[in-house]
Amino acid sequence: MFEKLMATAVLPASDIGRARNWWHDVLGRDPVYEDTEGESLIYDIGGTMLMVYRTDYAGTAQNTAFNLVTENLDRDMTALRTHGVMFHDYDLPGLKTVDGVARVGEERSAWFSDSEGNIIAIGEVPAQMREMAAKLRASAAGLA
Repeated sequence: MFEKLMATAVLPASDIGRARNWWHDVLGRDPVYEDTEGESLIYDIGGTMLMVYRTDYAGTAQNTAFNLVTENLDRDMTALRTHGVMFHDYDLPGLKTVDGVARVGEERSAWFSDSEGNIIAIGEVPAQMREMAAKLRASAAGLA
């Protein structure tokens, strides 16, 4: 019944124009699709479809809404900072950031907010984890 399902990530935006500018200016992404009313944008982020849609409820969640995985966290944090991104600092049980970065086992992660207040994580995982994820994605897509 669900063999042909496709999943997408979804982020809210109270100002779709501001969100479009942020995704372009900060992450260098342009929508691969925009609906005719201009109320939603679709981005391809590393093979994951992300829909950004207009709603008055944008930025109300206090949890990570989207996760990015990189092979070089320091490089990407520096690049994001040059675009005005400020990283969140946390001091929670089991999670403490130092200069915006938390270390959990072999993984290093940082969190920031987009123009709409959505919390985005960016993390560096061990190479074998990235390779396994790439193989699983290729297998699920019928490419392996």
